[in-house]
Amino acid sequence: MPSAAIAVIIVAAGSGSRLGATEPKAFVSVGGRTILEHALGSVFAMAEPVQVVVVAPAAKLDDARRSSLTVAGAASGYLTVVPGGDTRQQSVAAGLAVLGDDVETVLVHDSARAFTPVSQLDAVVAEVRRTGAGVVPGLPVADTIKRIDWTGAVEQTVDRAPLVAVQTPQGFPRAELVAAYASATTDYTDDAALFAAAGHPVTTIDGDSLAFKITTPWDLRRAEVIAAENGGVVAGGALDLRTGVGIDVHAFDVESPLWLGGLYWPDEPGLAGHSDGDAVSHAVCDSLLSAAGLGDIGGRFGVSEARFRNAHGDVFLDETVKLVTGSGFSILNVAVQVIAAHPKLSSRRTEIEAHLTRAVGAPVSVSATTSDGLGFTGRAEGLTAVATALLQRV
Repeated sequence: MPSAAIAVIIVAAGSGSRLGATEPKAFVSVGGRTILEHALGSVFAMAEPVQVVVVAPAAKLDDARRSSLTVAGAASGYLTVVPGGDTRQQSVAAGLAVLGDDVETVLVHDSARAFTPVSQLDAVVAEVRRTGAGVVPGLPVADTIKRIDWTGAVEQTVDRAPLVAVQTPQGFPRAELVAAYASATTDYTDDAALFAAAGHPVTTIDGDSLAFKITTPWDLRRAEVIAAENGGVVAGGALDLRTGVGIDVHAFDVESPLWLGGLYWPDEPGLAGHSDGDAVSHAVCDSLLSAAGLGDIGGRFGVSEARFRNAHGDVFLDETVKLVTGSGFSILNVAVQVIAAHPKLSSRRTEIEAHLTRAVGAPVSVSATTSDGLGFTGRAEGLTAVATALLQRV
């Protein structure tokens, strides 16, 4: 394993019973990615290399490895996945047991706080190094707090000024945390309480509202909204997005059938080309390849390859999607504009969009215009399709 002075133990072994899910909470999907994957997105965006230890249920270790490797990418050498225990404290202890020799600072993080900004993780590390103490992020308590007796009767209103609601990651000097765990004889509600019980100081820094814990179905719905608004990933506000443009031009050929957007258009002149001449599908392919930095359709599927002669646009779309997703990208959406005197797309626009959306695995929108009689498209000599794709590095 590569050397790292920081380790982040991600606790993902909880059952998530309060969430009402049929599987452990960390493996519930939010915006097309698991809660664990969202949490790992921020960890692998930290400023320094870190050893990442995912503690997962024993029955879900294979799923945890697959999810974690998807996010880790080139940093997969820093990743370890281990089975957790019956309690959170036992799970953290399992993570501590596999730390590398060079680790000096340990962060313990709940996967359920999936949208914690990377800035909060980096800030905890900096404060641990500055103070040598345990560090927890916290938010001021906004609600009025009442102390009640066993019957539910209010005894007093508690001054909320000195109170904070703590979050994760909680950070600690490695040696002191390991020693505190070794001497613990009681289960504590969080790592800071265990650390303090061993006689070590704990201090706070400002938390972040995005670091909320996904616990209830309401929290899950809130998480889905955040994921949708941020393209599925929150990592200190920075998304690894890529755009690409594809253009394809074909002349009309009255001897050929017309295939456009993956659909057959009867009673319309076709488009000339080595394949079926589907300029819309080809432009989509070029935009996807461009965004992923994978060249273009001519370079990937040249006219010299007999298997692509008269091939339908769906063949190229299928091959392109495999190349793009296999290179570590998720397709977010594609927009296509057709410039032509005919055919009239309006009558089949919904059908084209549905077909291309299925082929690409992401929303595809299609629009059309003319060139007001100008140029070869205006003279109805051919058709132009321009596509723009948006990808995200997973």
